[in-house]
Amino acid sequence: MRALYPGSFDPLTLGHLDLIERSARLFDSVVVAVLENPNKQAAFPLEQRLTQLRQATRHLSAVEVASFDGLTVEFASRCQAQVILRGLRALSDFEFELQIAHTNHSLAPQVETLFLATSVQHSFLSSSVVKEVARFGGNVRHLVPPAVAADLARLFNRVASESTRQDPHG
Repeated sequence: MRALYPGSFDPLTLGHLDLIERSARLFDSVVVAVLENPNKQAAFPLEQRLTQLRQATRHLSAVEVASFDGLTVEFASRCQAQVILRGLRALSDFEFELQIAHTNHSLAPQVETLFLATSVQHSFLSSSVVKEVARFGGNVRHLVPPAVAADLARLFNRVASESTRQDPHG
């Protein structure tokens, strides 16, 4: 059976990676797909997120990395996935994810949604929190894969340098 794990992965966290590794044990193959969302301003360009994912999952032979735009269920059908994987960190995630699952089922009843609870040690993690910690110079090495930590350091060092140049009094 083939599963699809969609997301923005901006950036990829150890919580995402944990879910990917666990799903690779459950399914014959897992497509980890980065959604190209023109309405969201991503910290990392699409190609860089794909590279981060490929580096972090290279030890998982059952995992493919891809990108898509449009409806997730349409991409699931195109890549022949029977299951869409979604991670749940807290009860607050469930209501939103359940609405999406019902909508997806109404569009493509042949594709099921499977919720996986995030591991306890990663239950507080979100890409937004990681970016905020990195933006203010905090250590994120225990939150993201090493290559992503390095990319975040470069990104926010550059952003900090640019803002210093723009406002020397700031």
